[in-house]
Amino acid sequence: MNFQFIYITTKNKEEAKKVGRELVESKLAACVNVIDNMNSIYWWKGEIKDDNEAVLIAKTKKSLVHEVIKKVKKMHSYDCPCIVSLPIKDGNEDYLKWIEKNTK
Repeated sequence: MNFQFIYITTKNKEEAKKVGRELVESKLAACVNVIDNMNSIYWWKGEIKDDNEAVLIAKTKKSLVHEVIKKVKKMHSYDCPCIVSLPIKDGNEDYLKWIEKNTK
């Protein structure tokens, strides 16, 4: 079984928690970490922006990544949200089995 971290940024903690709860309730992710008050510096519409954001890190199966992306884009307030998937190469086998058990 292949597992992934999905890294997502949101405009604030409230949006992050809303998205994270939906991912877990729908069994698209076994767990979502919310990290608040991250500073992001980025290009947007020809200008450099400097904003505070919140980060979500979702743990899921590789087979669910596209469904997660679709769900997050539907809920997200940004026009072009950061939603990227990173492979979990190795880890605690018990934890990986837990992800398997707690996702659809």
